[in-house]
Amino acid sequence: MTRHDAVEEAPVWLEVNGESAVTWMCTPDQLPELVVGWLYGEGYIDSREDLLSLRPCAQELGFWAEVPRVRYDTVEGTERRRVLASGCGAVTTILGSLSSVPRRTTPPVIPDLAQTRRLFKELFAKGSRYNETGGIHAAALTDGATLLTHAEDIGRHNAVDKVLGATVMAGARPDDLMLLVTGRISGELAFKAARARLAVVATPSVPSSIAVEIAQAAGMALIGRAVSGEPQVWSDTDGRG
Repeated sequence: MTRHDAVEEAPVWLEVNGESAVTWMCTPDQLPELVVGWLYGEGYIDSREDLLSLRPCAQELGFWAEVPRVRYDTVEGTERRRVLASGCGAVTTILGSLSSVPRRTTPPVIPDLAQTRRLFKELFAKGSRYNETGGIHAAALTDGATLLTHAEDIGRHNAVDKVLGATVMAGARPDDLMLLVTGRISGELAFKAARARLAVVATPSVPSSIAVEIAQAAGMALIGRAVSGEPQVWSDTDGRG
């Protein structure tokens, strides 16, 4: 009999301060990291201490989170649009205007591209689910020398939330780190990275036009075709490289 490997997918809901916030279609592991990373990327928390409580539901895959009221009111009062994110494991995400993107105070340092390819090779080697099924995305945060956190998920934006959440849960901040992600860099992913004040986002694929605009507004660099012999670099200072 032929073996069939399916990618695991499940709905996971989140309520914040008693209000429905989001339901992910995701790979159901590293779920606390997923929740914390999403809260961080959306601005509900700015550190581990801002997460007043996080309780899982005993009957189904879901969580209740409590955050400071002032942070909740600030996020909910911001003029933003809910959009259906592009990509697999689709989820409704929130986009703001370019003027709402936090601007980096220092220019990003473009990493050595040979080293970036080596880091992607390490990322691919960690992809146990990808090697089993071929139907999964991966993300990692790196300081340019080593992979600090790694996650796989059916949705690339979920994988990004998981690595951000793992960093925040460890009591650290992702500021100035580089994000490696499989699949294209879409607008919602670039917004997430900009809110997290990342310095660089790199992909073996390419960014979307909206992602480039967001990165330029944030002072963040994007690297497309990062594992090829001719990577493409976008930044706010030189446009497309």
